[in-house]
Amino acid sequence: MELIHLNTVWIVIAAAMVLFMEGGFSLLEAGLVRTKNAVNVTMKIFVDLTIGALAFWIIGFAVMFGDSAFGFIGTSLFGSPQEISLGLELPSEAFVLFQMGFAVACISIISGAVAERMNFKAYILTAALITLIIYPLSGHWIWNGDGWLAQLGMKDFAGSAAIHSVGGFAALAMAKMLGARKGRFNSDGSVNVFAPSNIPLASSGAFILWFGWFAFNSGSTLDASNASLASIAINTMLAGASGGTVTLLLTMNKFGKADPSMTINGVLSGLVAITAGCAFVDQWSAILIGGISGVIVIYATLLIDNLKIDDPVGAVAVHGFNGLFGTIAVGLFDTSAGFFTTGQVSLLGVQLLGAVVVAIWGLVGGAAIAKIAEVTVGLRATEEEEEEGLDMSYHGIPAYNELERFTDLPTSLYNFEETTGITVARPEQKKVVGS
Repeated sequence: MELIHLNTVWIVIAAAMVLFMEGGFSLLEAGLVRTKNAVNVTMKIFVDLTIGALAFWIIGFAVMFGDSAFGFIGTSLFGSPQEISLGLELPSEAFVLFQMGFAVACISIISGAVAERMNFKAYILTAALITLIIYPLSGHWIWNGDGWLAQLGMKDFAGSAAIHSVGGFAALAMAKMLGARKGRFNSDGSVNVFAPSNIPLASSGAFILWFGWFAFNSGSTLDASNASLASIAINTMLAGASGGTVTLLLTMNKFGKADPSMTINGVLSGLVAITAGCAFVDQWSAILIGGISGVIVIYATLLIDNLKIDDPVGAVAVHGFNGLFGTIAVGLFDTSAGFFTTGQVSLLGVQLLGAVVVAIWGLVGGAAIAKIAEVTVGLRATEEEEEEGLDMSYHGIPAYNELERFTDLPTSLYNFEETTGITVARPEQKKVVGS
């Protein structure tokens, strides 16, 4: 088989695996939020895969990979991303599809942090603006060969900064501006824990994300014959395992219980942190990076709670803080120029600069989107919508019908009867179980 054919098969499969990670995001978030908001988080993932994907194809890809203006922004390929010249044994369409998976993943990071209280129209606007400009612009700086951070020598193999950090810090800004869910924080600063709806469901989402991460990282070679494919894959596995191990043991020691949601986030933190350096570090370094990320996620989560910022799924701690750490870790552990491995400091300086710049851009971008949403469609759901739950308020259907019985379900569930002529059966007994 010719190399171009082999590469095409590999990257199309890798792109499909990365896009399948959206199913992981959906299950993870649905399991970690309350029952009355599980449909809403799933619908937001559909927004990512539909509106977000189209926005990236039409404009975002060009901003990211078009001809560079001053190393800052792309100026070509608008509406025709397939016209990019790669200089690789790979069809441009396969590359575009793969990059589309990265773009929608960046939006989905935000989805969890703003869960349970964001206006659905505001989320649609968020998905569009993230994929049109926020993600592609900083991505241009890092991944377009003429981008200013790329010219400085910044290394971010599969996106600890370009995807996770920008998404995580945009999520931080938006969660702050949205405000906390009602009853989340007490006046004395203590935190009320809202029980997740379904931990096994969230765990299934984490397993899917872990599976897709092998393509996320190894697929970034864009070359099925690349000799580093296996080392990238095992570094990915080791970092995820190490992050999960540390959080599992630390929560047992700190809280007396092996916390399942924190263990899930520990695994994801290890995967986020290794994403930048998976092709540049050895296996022991991957384990160390993953282990440190497992510590970071616990204390970052506590910090965010202390700041009274409500993040229902821990997205900021996982993606923002560990995206930042993973980017810097390349400057520490890179086998050819890392501070700990060679004593050199130049790469570390570049990685520090890039990490800080991208984090700031994420904060600015997230705050700008929140403000635009606030003055246009409205940023936050109404008090009544939150109380009822966003599933019924915005989508007219509960996640778990067997748990809810109504005599008079909200009109929104059946408002299509008049236009379709379809009659929906009403349950007999009124009883609401769960939240």
